[in-house]
Amino acid sequence: MKERVKYFLTKINPKMISIIIAAYNEERRIGESLLTIKYYLTKTDLDYEIIVVDDGSTDNTKQILKCYSEITNLKIISYPMNKGKGYALRQGVLASMGDIVLLTDADLSTPIEELSHMLHLISSSEYDVVIGSRALKTSMIIKKQPWWRQEMGKVFNRIVKLIVLNDFHDTQCGFKIFSGKTARSLFKDARVDRFAYDVEILALAIRKGFKILEVPVKWINSPASKVNPVCDSLQMLYDLVKISWRQSLPQYDSTYLKDRQDCLDLS
Repeated sequence: MKERVKYFLTKINPKMISIIIAAYNEERRIGESLLTIKYYLTKTDLDYEIIVVDDGSTDNTKQILKCYSEITNLKIISYPMNKGKGYALRQGVLASMGDIVLLTDADLSTPIEELSHMLHLISSSEYDVVIGSRALKTSMIIKKQPWWRQEMGKVFNRIVKLIVLNDFHDTQCGFKIFSGKTARSLFKDARVDRFAYDVEILALAIRKGFKILEVPVKWINSPASKVNPVCDSLQMLYDLVKISWRQSLPQYDSTYLKDRQDCLDLS
């Protein structure tokens, strides 16, 4: 098995891959996830960097990350206040150097091995963005979310389709891969700091004319969710309205938006 994975990924031959993880109060999971990623990468000939962004954790996440500093090319970005998953990933992506960028959740709900069948789609330059999806017929859901999370997801997806974009079955799966230039171009212009960042990135990608593919992935629900069903739902709805408004502007970059602060508070 090791030889097959190594042969497949070596044949693809990207120069370097950056793996970006946003971590907020992940003291119980981040160490195991890093070791899992390290073990997977040792079966390949990929050059890589792993960037973990400690998003203002109040537990021992920062201290635990220091214990894994021996992992090759592990980089840690940390700041004192929680800013949100979108903000954290933006810092990681903009600090990345890879020709390919992978975003993955700290709990590895989508196993890192799913990278193997997605990587060639980016490396061959056939697509600029490839997103994992839990909602396609051939997606493999090994452990489902609680019913309330499933219902929240369905409602959110309907709203996304109604007011922002109607191109995808699942925008919120945390496993997404980009060409490096594409990722840094998108996150440079992104403004959403919390959980609706996925929608904004995809809306920007469509706006910029990038080629996007949604593919089925394996997915295992992690019970330790950081989502607040009330506060986060309201924030996501508010962010979707902002994304929709921004799409109507002739420009989406920060300079233009700063000039329009009198029209709408985008802080």
